Amino acid sequence: MQPQHWQGPAQFIPASFLLAADKGSDDRIVGFWKVKFVAEGNTDIPDGTPIDDGLAQWHSDGAEIMNSCLRPPVTGNFCLGVWQKSGRSSYKLNHFGLGWDANGDFTGPARIAEEVTVDHSGNHYEGTFTIDQYDPSGKLLAHVTGHVTATRITVDTSGETFFEIEI
Repeated sequence: MQPQHWQGPAQFIPASFLLAADKGSDDRIVGFWKVKFVAEGNTDIPDGTPIDDGLAQWHSDGAEIMNSCLRPPVTGNFCLGVWQKSGRSSYKLNHFGLGWDANGDFTGPARIAEEVTVDHSGNHYEGTFTIDQYDPSGKLLAHVTGHVTATRITVDTSGETFFEIEI
């Protein structure tokens, strides 16, 4: 039910109708996720090679943040991104991370793009990713493709979940 089609007073419109009608939003992706990136379809990296294992938060305002658990913090293990809905329960993500070496020298930015779909339960998503690593002058150094999967973290998620991270 669209609010503009309602002829009665606004106080009688159930809040759930207003929320669902708000810009056609689909908040299934919004939340806290344990993500895993695995190489697939590359010529120089074997299929099945873990590329990253981390924690991501997708926010309702279209922002996203990821903590990369396979990168030491000194090398830059946080990425910031933006997302938008691209289809029914499907989303497109564009985020960037800055890389540093162990001496604190800037090694360049990385662009990570994802196209994912949240499953029917709303507790898992999967899709594809690409990572483009650049040097500080903007020259492409590496292009990696693969498969990304994620499991939702809730207030009831136990600590054992974190022992599954392949560090």
